[in-house]
Amino acid sequence: MTRPDPAVEVAARARLADDEARAANPRRTPLSLAAAARRFLGAPSPWLISACLAAAVAARVAVGGGSWWELSVPLGLVAAFPLIEWVVHVVVLHWRPRRLGPVTVDPLLARKHRAHHADPRDLPLVFIPTGALVVLLPAYAVLLLLAVPATTWALTALVSVYALKLGYEWTHYLVHSDYRPRSRWFRAVWRNHRLHHYKNEHYWFTVTTAGTADRLLGTYPDQASVPTSPTVRSLHAATETG
Repeated sequence: MTRPDPAVEVAARARLADDEARAANPRRTPLSLAAAARRFLGAPSPWLISACLAAAVAARVAVGGGSWWELSVPLGLVAAFPLIEWVVHVVVLHWRPRRLGPVTVDPLLARKHRAHHADPRDLPLVFIPTGALVVLLPAYAVLLLLAVPATTWALTALVSVYALKLGYEWTHYLVHSDYRPRSRWFRAVWRNHRLHHYKNEHYWFTVTTAGTADRLLGTYPDQASVPTSPTVRSLHAATETG
């Protein structure tokens, strides 16, 4: 059994307090939402996703037709998104490098996510890597157009996927920025993700919601009952046991 190190607990509390103080200090000029948006647009991923979203919307409008039942597609994806987000975070982003003969299987997204955990305040690491997006964004279009018989439904699904991905990028960026949480909903999301980064990387996997898929899948414990992980900043590093 891993023995909690009091020094680890103290260091984690200090990091979390520092992040919260940056956003809550009344003597400090908070980052406005407009300023946060300008910084967000300085990264390549919002532009890549937005371009694909605009193309998908244009294609859907050009095709025309369809029915009101197509609204079930975005509604269903929004409802399922916390579960999708959880699975991707656990299976893809927290992938542990594996050896297959002479080859080490260690995808780009997993490598970048480990770097993100090592330095959560490094904003370039907050965004989905460009190398991954240039593969994923067209792949979504190809898969949906091949898998969904009705073109109108496929394009509606594609618009929904791109919109959700852009929403994810914005929320994840905002959580890691110096923007001060204002709404109750965003404060819950903000706190939830900080617990994942500063308390224990084995819990609190959702990013755009709090207490949804994590609660359903058993990764939303009372934070007071969870010891601070010594590997929260160095995913998959060896830990002392005894």
